[in-house]
Amino acid sequence: MNKTLALFAATGVLVAGCGGDSGTSGPHVVHEIAVPGVGTGTNYSFDISAVSGTTYYYTDRTNAAVTAIDIPSLKVISQITGTGANAFAGAQASNSVSGPDGLTVVGTQLYAGDVNSVKVIDQASKQIVNTITVGTAGVRADESCYDAVHGLFMVSTPEAPTPYATFIDPVTQTVVATVTFTDSAGAPSAGLEQCRYDSGTDTFYVNNDGTTANPHGELDALPGAAIRAIAAGATVNYTALTGVQAYSEGNCDPTGLALGPGTDIAVGCREATTAAPLLVQILNRSTGAIVASVNAGGGDQIEYDAGTNRYYNAGSRWTASGMAAVGGACSSASPCTPVLAIIDAATHAVVARLPTGNNAHSVAVDSASGLAFMPISSAAAPAGCDTCAANGFNDAGVAVFAIH
Repeated sequence: MNKTLALFAATGVLVAGCGGDSGTSGPHVVHEIAVPGVGTGTNYSFDISAVSGTTYYYTDRTNAAVTAIDIPSLKVISQITGTGANAFAGAQASNSVSGPDGLTVVGTQLYAGDVNSVKVIDQASKQIVNTITVGTAGVRADESCYDAVHGLFMVSTPEAPTPYATFIDPVTQTVVATVTFTDSAGAPSAGLEQCRYDSGTDTFYVNNDGTTANPHGELDALPGAAIRAIAAGATVNYTALTGVQAYSEGNCDPTGLALGPGTDIAVGCREATTAAPLLVQILNRSTGAIVASVNAGGGDQIEYDAGTNRYYNAGSRWTASGMAAVGGACSSASPCTPVLAIIDAATHAVVARLPTGNNAHSVAVDSASGLAFMPISSAAAPAGCDTCAANGFNDAGVAVFAIH
């Protein structure tokens, strides 16, 4: 732990006003939270984050749990696991067969993607109360989003031979429709990433990893009305949906997605092309036009906070040059310098790049406390973090940042 982290940990001044900053202005690191089951040397496997009320949650594959942190005290209060059919897959040989993965707040519950299924968590009891089967191929249900207006939850299964999205009615907790992703040339999608529902246009947006027309990614806009028109239990290919649109994301290899102000939508890119600029693409979600290409990519989860009018990108594969590492992956020979990239949503300018910990690809923002949360692996593993130890992020855990 570096001197800044040690100071905040020792004084206990963590959450007061804007992140309890003890005189420091501007976005900055304030604390690292210890997490049971991980520490020095841990190659920590985790995925997506979310804030609900005064609790921060993230999917914790190493502990086969959804870990819950109380925001006022900045302490772990629960590691939500299950037994039997309700148990998470945990960390396996590859992410495609591991779980939990994606995480979405659905009313008073949490929906967490797992292998072949979605686990339903009751927030009050911190218990898994149901498992909804969404496949049989032995791969994970991953990223997800929720239409609270019409009561429809979407989750993608990216590693299936033909990637698909499952739509679930949260009231009955049953599958109501499935949408497959084979492009107009007959090729299966290269995979599916984050989705978001826009109530203003009644549209599900999802990052498509690659198609014949857009091999490095496209933003697919699925009209909500077309999804709801699918016969109960039926399967439809996305190209057959009335009003569907597909927008090129350029040389992106997309990951995260965030609805910004007005018609903006931010796409996090994690370019696999060696030396390609690491970008966040800002698109007009009505027309698909790219309105800004910001050199702040190389991440996974990206979030928009209306209170600060900023995007927060978990740039785990950011590099000192701002260009993609060899093959887009961090390694000892081609190291990364992970950051939390903060982008002004009005000007599309980079506000800050805050050094963070190893493989820190997940971020959630809590406007009420003025804090952002990022799980991190240890500096030692996986290989390829050039700056983690020097910046004091030695142990696996959760890094906390003040965002003002």
